[in-house]
Amino acid sequence: MLIDTNLDDFKLRFAEAEDVSLVLEFIKELADYEKMSKEVVATEEILAEYLFEKKMAEVIIGEYKDKPVAFALYFHNFSTFLGRPGIYLEDLYVKPEMRGKGIGEIMLSFIAKLCVERKCGRLEWWCLDWNQPSIEFYKRMGAAPMDKWTVYRVCDDALEKLAMKFSK
Repeated sequence: MLIDTNLDDFKLRFAEAEDVSLVLEFIKELADYEKMSKEVVATEEILAEYLFEKKMAEVIIGEYKDKPVAFALYFHNFSTFLGRPGIYLEDLYVKPEMRGKGIGEIMLSFIAKLCVERKCGRLEWWCLDWNQPSIEFYKRMGAAPMDKWTVYRVCDDALEKLAMKFSK
């Protein structure tokens, strides 16, 4: 199902299982832009399982003149303080040749609309400190940096080691 937007020839749609290779392609393009290509270990099989079988996250595709030019991947989290769910935007990517047309704003606005419709308390995401164009874009959209918070992550061997502490 295509969703009309206020930009001529630009439509949104929810990704389906047949889009798994397209989603992976977008992820790799984003990783390349962020200078993190070596960190991508996702495969079509992994994405198919978690996105379309287990439905652990959702993806929207932006199409300009019927050609995929943008994607966003997001999932629900939960705020204990608000007592309500939120949406965490993992990735928002617009192909370089399509930037400056309002596509990113439309996609972010659509996800905000989902937040409101689903009675979520907030929409949040991370942004790399060096990515000034994105930082300025997010600020124009009304986003505020959470500069009193530090992100922590446990992964790889540290995750395995932490998980083993639970077992005898």
